[in-house]
Amino acid sequence: MTQRIKYSIILFVALALGWLVPQTSMASQTEAKGEINVSEFVLEHLADSYEWHITTWGDNHISIPLPVIVKGETSGWHVFSSERIKEAAHEGKDYQGFFFSPEHHNKIYERLPNGETVRPWDLSITKDVVEIWLVVLILLATFLTCARWYKRHDSVKEEAPKGFVGAIEMLVMTIHDDVIKSSIGEKHYRRYAPYLLTVFFFIFTNNLLGLIPIFPGGANVTGNINITLFLAVGTMLMVNLFGNKEYWKEILWPNVPIWLKIPPVMPVIEIFGIFTKPFALMIRLFANMMGGHAIILSFTFVIFITWQISSTMGTIFTVFSSLLMVFLNTLEVLVAFLQAYIFVLLSSVFIGLSLPEEHNS
Repeated sequence: MTQRIKYSIILFVALALGWLVPQTSMASQTEAKGEINVSEFVLEHLADSYEWHITTWGDNHISIPLPVIVKGETSGWHVFSSERIKEAAHEGKDYQGFFFSPEHHNKIYERLPNGETVRPWDLSITKDVVEIWLVVLILLATFLTCARWYKRHDSVKEEAPKGFVGAIEMLVMTIHDDVIKSSIGEKHYRRYAPYLLTVFFFIFTNNLLGLIPIFPGGANVTGNINITLFLAVGTMLMVNLFGNKEYWKEILWPNVPIWLKIPPVMPVIEIFGIFTKPFALMIRLFANMMGGHAIILSFTFVIFITWQISSTMGTIFTVFSSLLMVFLNTLEVLVAFLQAYIFVLLSSVFIGLSLPEEHNS
């Protein structure tokens, strides 16, 4: 046990100090330029991208270009590497009429023959998309491994699984019994358990990969509001498509005095609540994960700023920021679990509220 704790501490320290690895060469660049725009760098690292940046070595940016799939206003569909747009931009040109627009967070725009710029239909495979695919593969490998173990062992007659399979079982049973079953109820929880467990492990795995500063980690998937919107809409559909008659009766004709029903005060409030609940889920996950990454990145850039002032101050703040990042990354591991746990807990509560027992009014 002592040895495991030692390895865990080493892992956390490595993760924390790993934030400095992709940024080391950037320090010399910013020192040479004499200025650094912290907000610009932080937002650049948090935003989705058409390439997967690995590191910067001198003046060379080492990155993996990703496929661009766009439909032009008049030219139809185009499929090409994002590197083509960058190469054309270096020559001051557009690639087949497409370019990265700095005014719109480097999203792809099309320049029409009349000079007008428009946003094309964009189905490109971005960094967040690749990270989601990677998470899907990790989850498939994880649960197929666990399924193989249970197929080869009798979990009733033999001892409980240990190691990796035991840890996964502990997580599954914790969410299944303490969250889903207790929030939805014994009668209805089984039909919702697969969805809610999938959501938990999807969020948790993405959060953990987002803490790894080097490829294939570092993508801010759950800090992308499009992803949290999709997850929140999934919960909203579960609640409202499978809610029983009593649930809709409480919304449209609640058990309140008649003067609150006829001018539709309570029904309007209840209908408004249908949308505020998933909205709260979306914003909570997005804001917490975005904020955590932004704080860690900000402390990383404190090192570069202080080195511009003096080497002595830079050395002091390098040690200080590194120790602080060890603490913050350790805290972020807890936050990664908590945010997945809270999302599933609130989703389970909302689903449970949509399945009230019938009662006489």
